[in-house]
Amino acid sequence: MFNKLAAAFLPFYRRLLPDSSLAPLTRARRLLGNMEPATVRCVAGEPKMTISFRVDGSQKHMQREQDEPLGKLLSRIACTLAKGKTKAKKAKRNAGHQQPTAAGDTPEPAVVKLYVDGGEVPQTVLNAEAWRDGAVLQLGDVRYSVRRNEPTFTTAELPASLLAGFPVCPRLEMEFGDLDHCDFTWYKEKSPNSSGKAAGEGSAPDAAWTEVGQTRVYVPSNQDIGCRLKLHSTPKDRGGRHGQPGELLSVGAVEAGPGTCTFDERHAYTAKEAAWPSLRVVSYNILADVYAQTELSKTVLYPYCAPYALELDYRQSLIKKELAGYHADVVCLQEVDKGVFLDSLTPALDAFGLDGVFKLKEKQHEGLATFYRRTRFKLLSCHDITLSEALTSDAAHAELLERLSANDALREKIVKRSTALQVSVLEDLHQAGRKVCVANTHLYWHPQGGNVRLVQMAVALQHLSHVIGKVAPGAPLVFCGDFNSSPNSGVLQLLTEASLSRQHADWSSSGPQEEDSPSSLLAMDLISPFPPLLSACGPLAYTNYVGGFQGCLDYIFIQPHSMRVEQVVPMPAHHLVTTYTALPSVAHPSDHIALVCDLRWEP
Repeated sequence: MFNKLAAAFLPFYRRLLPDSSLAPLTRARRLLGNMEPATVRCVAGEPKMTISFRVDGSQKHMQREQDEPLGKLLSRIACTLAKGKTKAKKAKRNAGHQQPTAAGDTPEPAVVKLYVDGGEVPQTVLNAEAWRDGAVLQLGDVRYSVRRNEPTFTTAELPASLLAGFPVCPRLEMEFGDLDHCDFTWYKEKSPNSSGKAAGEGSAPDAAWTEVGQTRVYVPSNQDIGCRLKLHSTPKDRGGRHGQPGELLSVGAVEAGPGTCTFDERHAYTAKEAAWPSLRVVSYNILADVYAQTELSKTVLYPYCAPYALELDYRQSLIKKELAGYHADVVCLQEVDKGVFLDSLTPALDAFGLDGVFKLKEKQHEGLATFYRRTRFKLLSCHDITLSEALTSDAAHAELLERLSANDALREKIVKRSTALQVSVLEDLHQAGRKVCVANTHLYWHPQGGNVRLVQMAVALQHLSHVIGKVAPGAPLVFCGDFNSSPNSGVLQLLTEASLSRQHADWSSSGPQEEDSPSSLLAMDLISPFPPLLSACGPLAYTNYVGGFQGCLDYIFIQPHSMRVEQVVPMPAHHLVTTYTALPSVAHPSDHIALVCDLRWEP
């Protein structure tokens, strides 16, 4: 465990700031007798502990059993020091800097002791108990201040793409601390490439850098274009303890942004968070990188889009700015790459006050993500399913499965789909006991797959009804997603009318590798377990706009007896959507457009 953590954060700490910038830390050390730190990581429940300290310019790392007597570890440290001195003497002799020594002339073992509150710790005490925070480790004439489980960054990275006007959200992970209490200071080069050094070559003189911000997220201005950025950070916990400061240097310089984006005018409607008891909801298919980077996407689906605008780093810069500007309380995303969720969206949205959960599609590299504002909601439980698995294994769908047995081809097609349903039950932190069930899905994509989507929606609604009835009775449903269904589809009729006749045209859908013959068709009446739902954003001309298709596929559904719509954020002006022919573009990161609305609980 420690080796992985060390590999992650040691490069970060090797790039320390110049001594002058560490003056406050230096003064603190003088108060402790000018002692260097000995960092100890010892976590209850883990068999091993680690200790790290610097000797003669070399960093030492040792991993030992927590239930080992202290004396064995101190002896091991003494032997390590003695071997180091012996090697150093041999190196000097080989270099001709020292006279040969007599055989057997080896350095005496250094005195190695551990003190707590001025008293020596008995060597029979176990490591887990002996190495206390504030203890003093003596190695010969050198003393070290023991820092046990001090706040530490385990991951620290800056994004590769830096655009003027777009937030730079560092990826930070830590243990024994709280990101909300850490100190951050941003710097930019006073002139482009003024330092003349790349990351890892050491810091440039302070005179080459200008402080530009003291927040976790920095938004570069046009004055920063051409300059690299540097982030100095100190890990802290809520009690004021701090760990070793360090810095990150951007690989590239800040570049010019794309100018006006499709979402800029929309942000005027969401400049502030929704006032309680209202909540703002966003549903957005953000276009998975696994699809954007295919040859089909570049040459057939989006040939009008500049290649660099399809790159992940570029699109993520736009997505982060767009989502941050909505100040949403609940965000449901589709087509989220697993790596994007972990490495990009989670650290970025965490900085803006949102926590998130992820549901990966089976045998896929992308899935669904639901984020919620942690000052508004607490996540009570998750009830995610793969729709095909639920259909075949959950007794609640036995009747539907039996009816599907009349059409083996359709049943097989449905069972092969990896379509997921993400279900999160949230509790309102401002009113105890009030809950909301947030559902998020991305239904089967094929234009002729209406019959598949009908069965998928029937399974989803039955599951949602069961979850609400069991864990959140009376909780309203907010159902978001890319349903790949037009307003006149069977899926929309089932949702808005609570029933669907076997006569609906979608039952005769003929998808790929399926013959449109009477023997392959299946029709049935469907009844929703919910009363008619309301499309919160109303009828829209399109939510998906690509070169070969424009239509409404995305929705936010609510129960009108439980919630009402307070505001629907207008869609982007059509001329903005078509400025670069279609979507995605240099000014819009996806082929879909986000739905944004404010909802309010009915009394």
